[in-house]
Amino acid sequence: MHYNKGKTNFNLTKLTILAKDIVELILPSTCLICQNELTRQEKFCCSLCFNDLQFTHFEKFNEPTPMDQLFWGRSQIHSTFALLDYEKGKSTQVLLHELKYNNNPALGQFLGELIAKKLKNTAILQGIDALVPVPIHHRKRFTRGYNQSEEIAKGISKSSLIPIQTKFIAKSSHVGSQTKRGRFLRWDNVSDNFSLSNNIPSTLQHIAIIDDVVTTGATIEAMVASIHKTFPNLRITIISLAITK
Repeated sequence: MHYNKGKTNFNLTKLTILAKDIVELILPSTCLICQNELTRQEKFCCSLCFNDLQFTHFEKFNEPTPMDQLFWGRSQIHSTFALLDYEKGKSTQVLLHELKYNNNPALGQFLGELIAKKLKNTAILQGIDALVPVPIHHRKRFTRGYNQSEEIAKGISKSSLIPIQTKFIAKSSHVGSQTKRGRFLRWDNVSDNFSLSNNIPSTLQHIAIIDDVVTTGATIEAMVASIHKTFPNLRITIISLAITK
């Protein structure tokens, strides 16, 4: 019996597209921000809402950015980048809430790819040996189903081919939400909250810590302090989806 694998694969592709079209017809995808129906070319938010996002445009800065300045005198940071400005009630808050609380890891990967695209023609990603997502406690990961910073890192890695190190550093205790704590209370809460792996590759010279949103910078400050206790010469870049404005 003659078996045409190419024709079978073609038919399966047509069936897959047809199935997607039927699903879209019954349950059309809607914009996360305005709730209007998306076209086939749009992902997660419509073109109007996408163009209205509060991009920082840090990739175009020739002088220190507000994120650079946030860590001055606090941590030895090689470079920083945030894709979006975060303000309550604005579209960035909607995206972050969707990513963290509505079981949407694909959104994190999409936004990670967007970060990599923004940084493609800059020096920020050059020379980075590994992406290190900010860890979350295993209880929170169990509840959420994933680490949102890790999903962002997956998107960056897909576009940049920089590997991800998920075992580099771990959250050693669960301290609850940091949202309503000030900088010093946050620092007190996280200063001894990280532990490094015993199997970190000795070849690493430059890592990028990947976060979802930087507010006071206390979590990053504590992570950098923990890392530099063991690896004082390791260069560290900070890449975040958003930074509070």
